[in-house]
Amino acid sequence: MTQTDIAAPLAQALADRGYETLTGVQQAVLNPEMVGRDLLVSAQTGSGKTVAFGIASAADLLDDNGLLHQAEAPLALAIAPTRELALQVAAELTWLYAATGAKIATCVGGMDYRNERRALARGAQIVVGTPGRLRDHIERGSLVLTDLRVAVLDEADEMLDLGFREDLEFILSSAPEERRTLMFSATVPSDIEKLARDFQRDALRVTTKGEARQHGDIAYRALSVAVRDRENAIFNLLRFYEARTAIVFCKTRANVNHLLARMGNRGFRAVALSGELSQQERTHALQALRDGRASVCIATDVAARGIDLPGLELVIHADLPGSPETLLHRSGRTGRAGAKGVSALIVTPGEFKKANRLLKGAKLEAEWGNAPSADEVSARDDVRMLDHPALKTALEDASIADKLLEQFGAQQVAAAFVQLWRDGRPSPEELTVQAPPSESAPRPPREFGDSVWFTLSVGYSGRAEARWLLPKICEAGGITRDAIGAIRVREHETFVQIATADAPKFGDAAELEEGLMMLRMAGEPPLGRGTDGPRPGGKPQRAGKDRDRGPKPKKEFAPRPRPAAEKPRDEAPTEAKPAARKKPRPAGEFTAPRSKKPGAARPEGKPFRAKDKPAKGFKAKSGSRPARSGDAPPRRFKGKS
Repeated sequence: MTQTDIAAPLAQALADRGYETLTGVQQAVLNPEMVGRDLLVSAQTGSGKTVAFGIASAADLLDDNGLLHQAEAPLALAIAPTRELALQVAAELTWLYAATGAKIATCVGGMDYRNERRALARGAQIVVGTPGRLRDHIERGSLVLTDLRVAVLDEADEMLDLGFREDLEFILSSAPEERRTLMFSATVPSDIEKLARDFQRDALRVTTKGEARQHGDIAYRALSVAVRDRENAIFNLLRFYEARTAIVFCKTRANVNHLLARMGNRGFRAVALSGELSQQERTHALQALRDGRASVCIATDVAARGIDLPGLELVIHADLPGSPETLLHRSGRTGRAGAKGVSALIVTPGEFKKANRLLKGAKLEAEWGNAPSADEVSARDDVRMLDHPALKTALEDASIADKLLEQFGAQQVAAAFVQLWRDGRPSPEELTVQAPPSESAPRPPREFGDSVWFTLSVGYSGRAEARWLLPKICEAGGITRDAIGAIRVREHETFVQIATADAPKFGDAAELEEGLMMLRMAGEPPLGRGTDGPRPGGKPQRAGKDRDRGPKPKKEFAPRPRPAAEKPRDEAPTEAKPAARKKPRPAGEFTAPRSKKPGAARPEGKPFRAKDKPAKGFKAKSGSRPARSGDAPPRRFKGKS
């Protein structure tokens, strides 16, 4: 298909925009069999989907003269998941339909509602908005969809991820059933298929050729870093690539704010995009990136969905995404429209398996390695400095250059140029050398080599442990830990493996401390296969974390002898003797029984009742007679005395 198959006003707009060829998804929607059909299109991010559904909708919106049909209500509706993406879609459709006389209105959250209502009242023919604000306009009656011919859902999978399904169902149910519904999505999960079945009629599934090879213009790198070097690795990555625009993805808004403060202190020109910012603040941040006043954008997944930044060459995943789809959406911010880009994952040792699952789920292959070191960043800086255009451009007035050379000399002028170049950039960070994690295969056992076995006269019974014996053996023979192989602790003895070259340092016998001898053996000890022999209690010692570790011997507890007067529980109790009467306490103290349990014995042999419980805080008056067991409990009065 060529541009001759496109409506004349749109073809002219594409030519003026510099389009020489169409992308795969743009060519696919021009197929004659798709005219008038509902479409479910899957295409990777950055493949020109906005222009594609603009071209696909033209047949339903334009008349024979290439102008939009006149109507009292909007003819086309485009729904996008975020404010930024909705504004981008509106901007793309504005230049694409400029020659058709189209009036385009936006309805997005965070903008002035009254201005949007006035734009709709003036007769907007194409409306672009976010689900929540569009539903609000429909419920208030300012947006009427009775004349709607085409409804477009851009990034439909992202809208479902953000929880807009109910709003989408409300909006689409407010439109005529005979409309066309076009759904564009980077991926087509089961939720999208269900939504398509509910709101599309015999939709035609369109898959672009590039979908099978996800983001072929993006180089994926997985960088293994120590936990303490996570932020420094991000700084070095930004310095190493020195991209015109880079985006750093974080999991939470708190992480965004923290990293923004760190980058500001390091001298990076960075802005933030998160859900807590107002629409005006987000617009200013994006404009700073487009104008070149900022080069780094730190964002959350929600804030950065669908944004298109010119010259975005580097995507850094400071926090790993939660799903393979999110990894693709993040990475799709770069490598757009045939440009090359890099997507780098910051992976700590504890996140290695998660990173592999994400890459496998997204059907991507990444190059594993370390983050750029300070030396690598400096070397890359030197290469860029030597390629600086100023060194290859002739000055119109070279008199000032001659004065500099005459006054300071060539070497000093060159040194000043190098210093100015380096001062304008943040210094690279020193990183801990981190070996890239290997696959999950078990590490092969260490080959110790030729050795001689010794026996020690202590074992579990003497509370022997490998960590206790190791320094004593090293000190007695003047050797290092590398000269010691296995240490096998038994019930009453321990076997130690010493390298043959260091065995003569112990002779035939060596005393580690008083009473602890280490004797050379003629051969190898009788070690059991897979176990380290018997342990206290008859259980074999397992190979692994229990290896070479002697447990503390268990204490033997003898049964407590029963007193002679104690009777078995199943025998009938004998009649209890009346409790001895206690001596009365001094005056002023309460002498009622302390037991609060019903049935407790009283001095008279009567059970203690709950109502006999003394009042809380009661104390007899000084000088009164001692309280007796037969006295009635004191009365308590409520209210004022």
